[in-house]
Order: sequence, then structure tokens, then C-alpha cells
Amino acid sequence: MTLAADFGRQIEATLASLHTISEDGSRERRYAGAWSRREILGHLLDSAVNNHNRFVRAALDGSYSGPGYAQKEWVALHGYHERPWGELVELWAAANLAIAQLVARIPAGKLQSLCVVGSDAPVTLEFLITDYLSHIRHHVAQLELASAATRR
Repeated sequence: MTLAADFGRQIEATLASLHTISEDGSRERRYAGAWSRREILGHLLDSAVNNHNRFVRAALDGSYSGPGYAQKEWVALHGYHERPWGELVELWAAANLAIAQLVARIPAGKLQSLCVVGSDAPVTLEFLITDYLSHIRHHVAQLELASAATRR
């Protein structure tokens, strides 16, 4: 299994899961002060934007060094909770399909490019891509747990 194929499968599975959440259900919060499903998906969209940039720069330049991002502030500034669920799903899908195409085109030798995000220790581009997929899975599990709680 290649990294690109794994990426593509994860995007397809996530998209299928996102389509099971209703517009009304997307507004719900698991508990007071938690992000709504819309905000969780918005955070994943912000993550896609940030990681796309990292992946491109590492693949082209042979390394990457750049900032992390203030996730709570990004989510608040974008106002994801007020945006329609369907719009967020479409944006997330488009962003990640573009990243999937990018990942498929990264030469194998570039996957070992060193990347530094914020003050974190250096990691390879391959690690960043794999970690991004784990990040998606983590938040999709949150979305699904929230969905299961509302079905009880």
C-alpha cells in the first residue's frame, strides 16, 4: 500500500462519514465549551490549508520550516459554527482531494525531506503526511462519537 493510496482511502472514508451527519446535527456540541461538529470540520479544513503548504514546500525545496498555527483562533475567526454543514463538507473534500493528488505526485526521494513546524523537532515529510492522516482519523472519531451520542 502506498502513502498516496492510503491518503485517498482515508479521504473517501471520511467523506462518507461526513455525509451521515445532518445539518442540524452538525450544530451540536458534545459538551458545553466543546467545538461543534462544524467547528471540528472547520479545524480540519484549516489543517488541510496549513499542511498543503508544508507538503508543497518540502517537496519543492527539499525541506520545510515554518510556523504552527493557533487552531482555536483560526476556528473562531472563520466563524465555522455559523456556516452551512454542506458548504464545509464540500470545502473540506475539495481541499483534501487536491492534497491527495499532490501526495501522489511527490517523488519518493522527497518524502525524507526534513520539516520543522513551529518549535517542534524536525520530522520527515513522510511523517508529516502520515501524521496528518492520523489527525483526520482522530477528529472523525470525535464527529462519529458525537453522532452516536445523539442517536441514543
